Amino acid sequence: MTGQAQALHADALRVELDADDGVVRAIDGIELAIARGRTFALVGESGCGKSMTALALLRLLPDNGRITAGEVRLGAQDLLALPEAAMRAVRGGRIGMIFQEPATSLNPVMRVGDQVVEAIEAHTVLRGAAARAKAVEWLARVGIPEPERRIDDYPFRLSGGQKQRVMIAMTLAAEPDFLIADEPTTALDVTIQAQILELLAQLQRERRMGLLLITHDLGVVAGMADDVALMYAGQVVEAASARDFFAVPRHPYAQALLRALPGQQRRGRPLEAIAGTVPALTQAFAGCRFEPRCAAAMPHCAHQPPRLLQVAPGHEVRCLLYEAGGARPAHRAAAAAVASAVAPAPPGPAAAHADQAAPADPLRAEGAAAAALLQVQGLRVGFPIRRGLLQRTRGVFQAVDSVSFEVGRGRTLALVGESGCGKTTIGKALVQLLRGQARIEGRALLEGRDLFALQGEELLAARRDIQIIFQDPFASLNPRMRVYDLLEEGLLALAPTLDAGARRTRLERLTDQVGLRRDALERFPHEFSGGQRQRIAIARALALQPRLVICDEPTSALDVSVQAQILNLLRELQRELSLSCLFITHNIGVVEYIADEVAVMRAGRLVEQGAADQVLGSPAHDYTRTLLAAVPRLTGAAAG
Repeated sequence: MTGQAQALHADALRVELDADDGVVRAIDGIELAIARGRTFALVGESGCGKSMTALALLRLLPDNGRITAGEVRLGAQDLLALPEAAMRAVRGGRIGMIFQEPATSLNPVMRVGDQVVEAIEAHTVLRGAAARAKAVEWLARVGIPEPERRIDDYPFRLSGGQKQRVMIAMTLAAEPDFLIADEPTTALDVTIQAQILELLAQLQRERRMGLLLITHDLGVVAGMADDVALMYAGQVVEAASARDFFAVPRHPYAQALLRALPGQQRRGRPLEAIAGTVPALTQAFAGCRFEPRCAAAMPHCAHQPPRLLQVAPGHEVRCLLYEAGGARPAHRAAAAAVASAVAPAPPGPAAAHADQAAPADPLRAEGAAAAALLQVQGLRVGFPIRRGLLQRTRGVFQAVDSVSFEVGRGRTLALVGESGCGKTTIGKALVQLLRGQARIEGRALLEGRDLFALQGEELLAARRDIQIIFQDPFASLNPRMRVYDLLEEGLLALAPTLDAGARRTRLERLTDQVGLRRDALERFPHEFSGGQRQRIAIARALALQPRLVICDEPTSALDVSVQAQILNLLRELQRELSLSCLFITHNIGVVEYIADEVAVMRAGRLVEQGAADQVLGSPAHDYTRTLLAAVPRLTGAAAG
């Protein structure tokens, strides 16, 4: 596809997994070719087979998995024929991998520096002090602050983003020829993400490293990738150069994904969320796997499997719309409309909305002069620093320093900034999750009541009015409780006057509001997709009918299509229930779409705040400009 000599190949690769409900055909005939010095992006929703493809290339499948057909070659070397001892030399040395979840990839009882040194000594000639010095250098290159000190920390002392940076350092320190990066920047801020992506690009230039990039961030793909393959239900459904993929997306799935992206140009309108989910891969497919969710489906799509066809030089599509010599006129028009929607904008912070004014949003217009529901005044949150055998307090770490802002009734304030700047600390302080752990000063007035001064019944009443949606819905849902019990728990604690019938009526109405079937109430969290679990978390937060909801990165780990569903849901609920929202995120596209006001944090302080159009379109502070300049956008596709 690239026209260059390919070095890492997967040909007609098939992978199966044994599961309780049958055999999962996770990968069905994948063909990939990654050249030295180029970036090949593999994109698609969760469950489509992206990560399983990466594991198959390195022969790291789980015990219940097996490769049933096809081959994997590194140059002329057949990797599937190598003995395990020889394959271990390939892993890390010639092909490195950055895993999606750093917390499970780092040894919790080893210092992070020892783990980086171990990788350096295993795959390079450096030893001892020289290897340690190289480890410090790599930790600095990936943005770890104070690397000379942090090299002796254990993983639990690092934030999620810092652990991901250690994983990246550990992998790159071995200087592999090829790198497989599975969502390498999902947990990172946009500034650190930009730094990591530039580092990867620099290594490609220096070492001609080939990169297989697995991600759901299409902005990153547009800025980094040379070639793109879009996966769906174990198959590649579209493959092209990045330039062609974004200029003229051919498959209905590709078009729908691009229309689901949030941003200023779609503000005031619902995002195009893709109905349904990726189908279970235990079934035998008679026709197109995307047909049940496809707006362009024809009657014969349900029983005729499409082939992967070349519709233009280097551009392949698996779709029956192209079987008879080209797409139907309506479908060509849809492709052109999507291409126009993601066309490059002029450079600069205001580029995302320089071409046309966004349509007016009646909800925002009506609430523009609304009084503040929440007023935060001079908020300071300090954590004690304890050292020594007796853990005596030696000082205070000031996580939040003199922060003031307001959230209007029925309005959304987006709180943005890098990890560690204090955003989540503010959210936890407001919902009283830091009592006894931190020293809190200042005031937080919810309709005139100071949240930090309340006790007893007044505190319980305030907790009914303010709820939080956490970043990771799976970690915040008890896996041993049914959904009904999870949702009812808050009502039992904070609304004890409701009888059992009233509780059930409210919870059934909630499941309808968040787009879940009522039988979901009798199921457990592990039975749902990530997007469905986030809907459960939203329902739990809304069960008490709060006035203010704090959303802490509620869409950061979600696919583009699921993110669109959640943003549409939050916007609809805000309109129906007149909710106020403090939205904590590092996704500027989401901020452009959903926020009325924006507050930018850095190192515990607010450096800029104001109306969303003003802050994002004409930022006054240098840090805000730096933050916006680091945001990956689809403008990079055409620049290619």
